[in-house]
Amino acid sequence: MGPYEYIVQTINGDYATLLRTDLPTPGEPMPIAMALLPEGADIGTKLRWENFTYTILG
Repeated sequence: MGPYEYIVQTINGDYATLLRTDLPTPGEPMPIAMALLPEGADIGTKLRWENFTYTILG
């Protein structure tokens, strides 16, 4: 599945809001539990989701 690319838009407690960046129009922001994101993810971090796993992009 995937890959899809996102950017961390906001962090509010145990949840982050991700915005999809690999489409011409990003659509609705998606809330996701911080526990599912890789260590070091912060506001502005670019992520790739593939095979149910998030990784930080360069």
